Amino acid sequence: MNHWNDIDATISAAGWVLYPLTGLAVAALAITFDRAYALWRFARVPDVADASDDPALAVERLPRGHALRRIAPFFADGALPIPQIEARVEAAALRIEREMSRGLWLLETIVTAAPLVGLLGTIVGMMHAFRLIGGDGLVNPSGVTGGVAQALIATALGLVIALVALFAFNYFARRIDRLMEDVEIFANERLAVLRVAAERGGRSGAAR
Repeated sequence: MNHWNDIDATISAAGWVLYPLTGLAVAALAITFDRAYALWRFARVPDVADASDDPALAVERLPRGHALRRIAPFFADGALPIPQIEARVEAAALRIEREMSRGLWLLETIVTAAPLVGLLGTIVGMMHAFRLIGGDGLVNPSGVTGGVAQALIATALGLVIALVALFAFNYFARRIDRLMEDVEIFANERLAVLRVAAERGGRSGAAR
């Protein structure tokens, strides 16, 4: 019971700044869970290290909407010229990167906004504490300590939220970079196959 009383007292001491900080924390968690699920479902790269495993079959086993599965059909149309296939793949890769990065701008904003909101609570709490100091000295010791507690708690909460959002943002940014590298590798491999086939076809036609 004392533990819950301490938590309630801490929340009460944080003051009004707890509400915007709570909103930032909820937004950061929502974006984190959403991007974690999206990257887990649509950005996992199939393991095709086994030579007996056909890469095309591995891609087909991926869930619908996966990044690699979205660009694979471009290489199935042999009637298109290679430059046109490259242009379509590049456009699809840009759309994939934009979709995978959805909401990360807000997460990056929270990294900066949370400490500033906490700092605002710090300033308000210190102003409240200093107003209780009269011209003849200390008037209300409990009020002064409450204002200082509000200032410190607001700063601590803002820093904690910013740290969590920062780690999540950096992790997702790195995962997206790796995804785009995998997409580029996959596309280059398929384009190399198409170029070799086109060269062989040209040589066969010239021989005839």
